[in-house]
Amino acid sequence: MAKFVAIANQKGGVGKTTTAVNLAACVAQQGKRVLLVDTDPQGNATSGVGIDKNECEYSVYDMLINGVNAEKIAIQTKIPTLYAIPSRIELAGAEVELVGLMAREYKLKNALRGLQHSFDYIFADCPPSLGLLTLNALAAADTLLVPIQCEYYALEGLSQLMNTVRLVKQNLNPNLDVEGVVMTMYDARTKLSNQVVGEVKKFFKNRVYDTIIPRSVRLGEAPSFGLPITLYDAKCSAAKAYVSLAEEVIQQDEAQENG
Repeated sequence: MAKFVAIANQKGGVGKTTTAVNLAACVAQQGKRVLLVDTDPQGNATSGVGIDKNECEYSVYDMLINGVNAEKIAIQTKIPTLYAIPSRIELAGAEVELVGLMAREYKLKNALRGLQHSFDYIFADCPPSLGLLTLNALAAADTLLVPIQCEYYALEGLSQLMNTVRLVKQNLNPNLDVEGVVMTMYDARTKLSNQVVGEVKKFFKNRVYDTIIPRSVRLGEAPSFGLPITLYDAKCSAAKAYVSLAEEVIQQDEAQENG
């Protein structure tokens, strides 16, 4: 049975899609069967794993709105155990179309039900908002993983996100839990980065991962080649960091299973 992890933060530019792509890739490279679901109309996670949006017959839009079977939509990536359900710009209209549908917050959960036993992990890259697409991911998820950038306004909006999580738990998904918080865009040369890490640890306590993702030019280059960082430059610091994060996520899950 797949563990469903929603990767969300309504603040843009925090490394959310970068984390979704690279964590999914690194977990798959650890031998796990992984599905990456791109629920962001921008479709950056789709192109980040080397899928041409314009070549896809179907996308997550068809799955949510037209009832196309998820198995038909999932595409194998360059990593054999990593599959992706792509997104295209028409998904932007789904927010409006979902409003009038019955059980609208559960469309994603119901659509992915048939794939639950085919994967070990499902990661969803959410849009930078708290609209219906993000709510669908949170209603389907077992846990929420929050990327936070090591910058001055890092904590801004977090209370709003956590309030949404509380409402989702109350009304849609009582089992939703915070998987963890990953600090991104860390610059060891600045005092500010260390201060922000300290503040976030105060806020989330033991939910903050030990692994911190550094600022990296290579990380910024990789998506333009349609490659996760480990396939683009496995030796760079960011690649090593995402491998470490993947190991941490898997170990945490194994410890919970055995505990």
